[in-house]
Amino acid sequence: MAAEPRAPRRRTTSIDRTVIDAIAGVLLRCRRVLFITGAGLSADSGLPTYRGIGGLYDNKTTDEGLPIEVVLSGDMMTRRPDVAWKYIHQIELACRGAKPNRGHEVIAALQERLEQVVVLTQNVDGFHRDAGSRDVIEIHGDIHVLRCTRCRWHTRVADYATLTFPPRCPECAGVVRPGVVLFGEALPAEPFARLEDELARGFDAVFLVGTSAMFPYIARPVLLAKSEGKPTVEINPARTDLTDVVDFRVASTARNALRSLWLAYKSLAPTQTRLGR
Repeated sequence: MAAEPRAPRRRTTSIDRTVIDAIAGVLLRCRRVLFITGAGLSADSGLPTYRGIGGLYDNKTTDEGLPIEVVLSGDMMTRRPDVAWKYIHQIELACRGAKPNRGHEVIAALQERLEQVVVLTQNVDGFHRDAGSRDVIEIHGDIHVLRCTRCRWHTRVADYATLTFPPRCPECAGVVRPGVVLFGEALPAEPFARLEDELARGFDAVFLVGTSAMFPYIARPVLLAKSEGKPTVEINPARTDLTDVVDFRVASTARNALRSLWLAYKSLAPTQTRLGR
């Protein structure tokens, strides 16, 4: 396996400028916006998908003859942390060296124009924070956060280059695990509580970026905004279950669509920002 596999080049569709201009007009009237992001945004940074052609795990089983959902499960981390860490390490290697792309930067830059920009992300790469976003809800965690399974020790690392596998806690020698939700594990309560608080405050628009929104907790903010008459936007080259629900759809990669949206938005509100290009 290559040390840093990259996603295959994806075909992009032409961007409808009329739709982009309409969405920019919506943003101009917004104070609070929610961006819900998924793997499609990180793929634009060169991160491989885990399934499909060119994905890390496009075969049905792993070296151990088990589905990837089994080796990357909470149960495997408990019983055989060496096996779980083997594949967690592969994922981190695939991410290593990649950086936030223009899409991440645009979302972060909008913070300087709007009252609040909240990001609900399913990605575990930490790119939104690296790009400068402040209000980030990492619903599935961050692969760079490590915590002991026995005591309260925890830390954040830039990468796994100095780790031995499975890593051990420097304080109690317990097994260390990444701060991400593994298959079969319940999602942590804290991100959900924060999301509910933000939804109770309300958003002027909700954006769905690079995700199929297959999980109910990802689709819910879009459906809630739609029921309240708030504008909803989907950015995705492929159709999803919410394509026919949203008010605006941009059939393009996240990076290209957000870059175009930023330029259109700046033309309507041409004030200087820290992303002034």
